[in-house]
This record gives sequence, structure tokens and C-alpha cells, in this order.
Amino acid sequence: MRLGVLDIGSNTVHLLLVDAHLGAKPEAFASHKRPLSLVKHLDDQGAITEEGQRELIGFIAEAARFAARHRAEDLLSFCTSALREAANGESVLQRVIAETGVELTELTGAQESAMTFFAVRRWRGWSAGDILNFDIGGGSFEIAYGGDELPATAVSLPLGAGRLTRDWLGEDPPSKDEVKALKGYVREELEAARREFPALSGHTEVLATSKTFRSLARMTGAAPSAEGPYVPRSLRHAELKPLVKSLASMSAAERAELPGVSALRARQVFAGALVAEQAMKVFGIETLQICPWALREGLILRRLDSLVREGAVEVPTAPGVGHVNLARELRKPSRGEVPGGRALATAAVEHAS
Repeated sequence: MRLGVLDIGSNTVHLLLVDAHLGAKPEAFASHKRPLSLVKHLDDQGAITEEGQRELIGFIAEAARFAARHRAEDLLSFCTSALREAANGESVLQRVIAETGVELTELTGAQESAMTFFAVRRWRGWSAGDILNFDIGGGSFEIAYGGDELPATAVSLPLGAGRLTRDWLGEDPPSKDEVKALKGYVREELEAARREFPALSGHTEVLATSKTFRSLARMTGAAPSAEGPYVPRSLRHAELKPLVKSLASMSAAERAELPGVSALRARQVFAGALVAEQAMKVFGIETLQICPWALREGLILRRLDSLVREGAVEVPTAPGVGHVNLARELRKPSRGEVPGGRALATAAVEHAS
């Protein structure tokens, strides 16, 4: 079955098409994305400008045509903090529907955190014990923890790399006063969030998702993305700390020359590095592992689960045995889950909000 997920993020708008069936990993079929920093299209009142809206609507219409041309059978379309927190976010969502016919599901921060955790659990499997996951986006920083498929605790903090750069770092490179003020703010937010989480058990695995963490790992010696998702990649606090200091003294142009840093993200990578370093310090993390799956994969996998429950997808068994009718056996929803197609992306994680 070909599924699509349209992700309206803070830095990029991205359509991913995958071929998936129950019991197998989603295989990417095609990807269509465009750099679009919505936070750069905010006016003084925090509303998305007319230019930003036109660019967004143009891409969504283009993505819908791309999905139809490649025969996607189902499309999940969602947005995160960039639209969630815009002063005119609701009117922009209505305009998107009117002009493209695409309805964007607005995920809360906790739901975004929970679905990212779900993808990480599926990637690591049950060989991992409790999992603590970090994810730094353009507008927010998600933290989730638990021992099940969905987290016991999931929070979203206003510590996205793009947001912090826009609000706190006016100079390039940032001044010492700007760096000091930002570090104090980040530390305060993280220490408050840490109190919502239990003490980490001895069998807790710490993982991280997002482009920011992949870039930081690459800058500290991890394998490049060209070597594929199965190469183990890690990030050590002992190596991240001096990197943060080095990035603070560089201009955006200088950072763009570093491995793993694109010109689009060069200006905000310092803020992301500072958040990552402080998070590892506050949570007492020496080393974390990079996970290649994140929110998009979590939503795809959750959607596939829901289609099985609705009877839209058959579940193969061993050759010659036929198919199991899980539509009947799994009709009863599990805790925190509401069957119903596209609404599942948000309803399934309400208990983590």
C-alpha cells in the first residue's frame, strides 16, 4: 500500500511517499520537499505574511498533485509548531483547505513528541528497555520517555533552533551577551521540564531524532548520511561541549562549510547545539544514539495500524495459510486510541498530552 505524509515544518515542507504493509518497514518510494522557513515569514504580530501563505499554499497544491500522480492511496497531512503558534494559524489552515482541498491536521506539541517516540520504539524494538528521546525542530524541542510504544511522559518546549535564533541571536556571530542570555533561558526551561520526568533507570536507552542532532553527530565524527540509516551514529557530550563553544564564534557562512551543515540551517545550528548540550547536561546524559526515524515514520506506522483495525488492510500469514482477519479481532480500540482514519494521528496520543 502506498501511503503519503505531508509534513509542514518550521524549516521545510516535505512530502514523503512510502510503500508499506503490516509487519514490514516502510520503504521510501519518493520524496518531494522544499526549503520554506515559515518563521522567517512572520510579521511583528507573529502572523504568517501574505508572501509566506502563497509559498505554503503553492507547495501544498504541488504536493497533492505529486501524490496523485504517483498513486498514493492514503495521505496524512499535518503541521507542527510553525502553524500551531502563528497568530493567524487558524485562518491559514482554512485558506489551505479552500485553495488546495488539503486538510492539515494540527498536532499539539505533546502529540508530536509522542508520535516521534512511537517511531523510535518501532525502530529500536523491544530489545530496548525504557527510552528517552530528544527531538529538536525549528520551533520546538520535544522530549519523551517511557517503556511502552507510546510514552509515559511527553513534553514540548519552546526551544526550537529557528525560534531561539530569531528571538535571541540578532548578531552574526552572536555576541557574548546574547550567548549568555540564551544559555540561561535554555537552562531554566530544561530544568523545569526535567522535574516532569522520573529518574532514569539503568536500562534506559537515550536516543535523538531530527536534522539538528544528525548534523551535530556528523560534526563530531559520525558517518555521513550517504552511508545509509543502518550505520550506528552517536553523539557524546564530551565532544558536543567544545563544539558549542566553537560554533558560537563562527558566522553562519563559516558554519555552512562544516560537514553536515546546510546553508539553510547554518545560522540556527548554534542554537540547536546549545539546546542539545544543555539537555544532555540537565538529564545527565554522556552519550546518545541517533535514530533515523522520527515524526513522519511514526504517523505512517500508526496510520497503517489503524487501517488494519478498520479492515482496509489484510494481514498476511505464512504461505498457504491465507490471511488473518484482524479487522474483527482488533475492532476494540486500545487505551488512548480512537479509530477513524485521519483523525487517528491526533486522537491516538491524547493520553500523552
